[in-house]
Amino acid sequence: MSTATTPEAGTAPASSLLTRTGLVAGALVLALIVAAFVGARYGLLLLIGLGFGIVLEGFRFGFAGPWRQMITKRDPGGTLAQLLSIALVAIVAIPLLADAGGTLVGARAPVGFAMVGGAFVFGACMQIVMGCGSGTLVNAGSGNPVSLLALPFFAIGSFAGAYHLLWWTELGTLPLIAFDGTSGLVVTLGLLAASAGLLLFLAAPGTRRIPRRLWIAAALLAGLALLNLVVAGQPWGVVYGLGLWAAKGATALGADISASSFWGTPGNMERVSQSLLTDVTSLTNLGIIGGAFLVAVWRSGLGQGLPDLPKRAWVATVIAGFLLGYSSRIAFGCNVGAFFSGISTGSLHGWAWFVAAFGGAFVGVKLRPVLGLEGRR
Repeated sequence: MSTATTPEAGTAPASSLLTRTGLVAGALVLALIVAAFVGARYGLLLLIGLGFGIVLEGFRFGFAGPWRQMITKRDPGGTLAQLLSIALVAIVAIPLLADAGGTLVGARAPVGFAMVGGAFVFGACMQIVMGCGSGTLVNAGSGNPVSLLALPFFAIGSFAGAYHLLWWTELGTLPLIAFDGTSGLVVTLGLLAASAGLLLFLAAPGTRRIPRRLWIAAALLAGLALLNLVVAGQPWGVVYGLGLWAAKGATALGADISASSFWGTPGNMERVSQSLLTDVTSLTNLGIIGGAFLVAVWRSGLGQGLPDLPKRAWVATVIAGFLLGYSSRIAFGCNVGAFFSGISTGSLHGWAWFVAAFGGAFVGVKLRPVLGLEGRR
C-alpha cells in the first residue's frame, strides 16, 4: 500500500512546481511580446498591472472588505493600510507633479452634486458585490462567480456613465481644487493623519493595528502606483479602461458613439479605434486580472464553486455591477481612481469621494442580507 502511494505523493509537488514555473514564464513572455510589438512602455505597464494583481490578491489587500470590517466590527486595520499606502504615494507624487511641468497629470476632478451622489451609490454597490473597481477585477481573475458576473455589467455601466457625463456635471460643480506643492503635501498628510486618528478612536479594543502583511502590501502597492504614474504619465486608474472595453464592443456591433460628448471627442474616438494594448488603463486592468489569476492558480484555488444564492441575489449582482460602473464614471473614479489616486495626487474630490462612498458602504452592508447575498445576522 505504501509503495503504491509514494510515487503519487512525490509527483504532485513536481507537477505543481512545473505549473507555477510555467505561469510565471508565460506572464513574462506575454509582457515581452507586448513590448516587442507595441512598445517597451506598454510591456512595462502590463507588468505593473500584473504586480497590482499579485499584491492585491496575494496579500489580500482590498478596499470593500476592510471598509466592511470597520463598519461591522470596528476593525480599522485594512482601512489604515489604505491610508498608509496613499500617504506613501503622496509623499513622492505631489512634489513630482509640481516639478513635472505638465508631463505628468494627477487624478484631479471637481467636486459636484453628481460626483458626491455617484460616490455614495458606488460605496453601497461595492458592498453588495463585495468588490470595488480593482476588487472586481481581482475577484474575477481568481474565479469568483459573483465578480465574473458583475464585471461585464461594470464595463457597460462605465460606458453608459461616460456617455451621460456632461449632463450629470451640468447639475453643478465647484471649481477644481487641488493641494499642490509643499503646502499641498502637508495638507494631504495632515488629513490622512486625522482620518487615521478618527478610525483609531472609533476602533474596538484590540484592533488598533495594521497586520504585518498589510504593511508590506501597502508599501508594494505604493511603489507600483508611483511606477505607474511615471510610466503611464497619469495615476493608477480602473474605470476608464472598463468603459473603453464596452465602447469598443458597442462600435463592433455597429453602434455610432460619435454623438456622445465624451466618447465622441477625438482623443476617445482614437482610443476606441486603436488596440487595447495601447491604452494604459486597459493594460493595467488586464494585468490585475492576470496577476490575480496567477496567485489563485499558484495556490490551487481557482475554480470556485457556484454559490447557492437565490435568484434575487444574481439579479442584484447584475444591477449592482452596472451601477458600479455608471456611478464611478460620474463620480470621476472608483476606490482606485478617485480615492487612492485622487487623494495621493492632491485632489479635493478624492476626499469628498471617500466620505460619500463610506456613507454608501453602510447602506450596502445592510442591503446584502436583504438581497440574499449572505445569511441574515
